[in-house]
Amino acid sequence: MGKLALAAKITHVPSMYLSELDGPHKGCRQAAIDGHIEISKRCRLLEVDTLIVFDVHWLVNSEYHLNCAANFKGIYTSNELPHFIKNLPYEYPGNAPLGHLISEVANQMGIKTRAHSDTTLGLEYGTLVPMRYMNADQHFKVVSVSGWCVWHDLAESMRFGLALRHAIEKHYDGTVAVLASGSLSHHFANNGSAPEFMHKVWNPYLETMDRSVVALWEKGDWPTFIDLLPMYNENCFGEGGMHDTAMLLGTLGGRNYDQGVEVITPYFASSGTGQINAIFPVSPFNEERF
Repeated sequence: MGKLALAAKITHVPSMYLSELDGPHKGCRQAAIDGHIEISKRCRLLEVDTLIVFDVHWLVNSEYHLNCAANFKGIYTSNELPHFIKNLPYEYPGNAPLGHLISEVANQMGIKTRAHSDTTLGLEYGTLVPMRYMNADQHFKVVSVSGWCVWHDLAESMRFGLALRHAIEKHYDGTVAVLASGSLSHHFANNGSAPEFMHKVWNPYLETMDRSVVALWEKGDWPTFIDLLPMYNENCFGEGGMHDTAMLLGTLGGRNYDQGVEVITPYFASSGTGQINAIFPVSPFNEERF
């Protein structure tokens, strides 16, 4: 019935917002912003109605959760980096029916999930930063998925992605894009050294691993990457446990996914971390190949 039209791994570094402001860092993240704008353009051409964001800044300790309020509105200041993102106004339409549909299908598949539409939950900046550049005109509805899954298994998060694909393509009447909003390696600059690492990765090992991973993605070597993912996450300080990436791959076919990525914003460093915007082309769904 429905369609998954676009999938991507995206950056949400708060220095993108800083990049807008007058001062020494003005324009420093324009390439990342342009990447978000390009992904938005493609979603519009594909007639996407809803953006589902796997947000690694939404921490949960039990089950999988979807924030699918009818409307999101507020003024946001990051509790992690209040000097980077402060007093940021936002307003976006939500998609409560889709959120509940995904939850129902996931639970039917044995993946404990809850959708929250009657809620005062706000959005976290893993969703808010990309929406600022992709959805400023409120063209898309938004559903945010908890992506910082502390006590969850990466394999189960891939299964959650599969359930999401089921919900979209078997039960939803519409067109959706999924966005894994999180970094590659994620070792922030240690306290007091942030200015030095504004445009550097924390350690050459981390950058080497990141670039090796991107090369696997470009080749479409998903069996190797999926086998590597738990150790990559552990050794390279994966943001949110890299559950956003596992969910993304689950929507695409897991180790049988057969496409190489298209890099939109080339790999870059930000405050010690490794970042990218990359589109993962969507293959026709075939559960037998999952």
